[in-house]
Amino acid sequence: MLVSVRDETAAGGAAGSVVLGGPGTGALRELIRLRVREEVARHNAHATTPVAWEPQADSAVAAFARNGFFVFVGDRQVDDLDEELSLDEASDVAFVRLVPLVGG
Repeated sequence: MLVSVRDETAAGGAAGSVVLGGPGTGALRELIRLRVREEVARHNAHATTPVAWEPQADSAVAAFARNGFFVFVGDRQVDDLDEELSLDEASDVAFVRLVPLVGG
């Protein structure tokens, strides 16, 4: 199954998207890891030095736990890494990245 995941800024602006292939159900933690694995694979396809996806995925999960970004499915914020999600092609999934304020 394919699910489109988009990136947004905290102000609601579009910042890109990626289509992920995977199971239709799973925990948010696994969705984040799948997302990172796909992005690292894309990077490695054009890089001279490969990056290992597992440490990057661990960093992304840790960033989520520190509120470094939020995930919305539909109009609902998902805040538990272990929450089971049921996704299909029509699912509206957004990763909202926070941008620190200048000076603090």
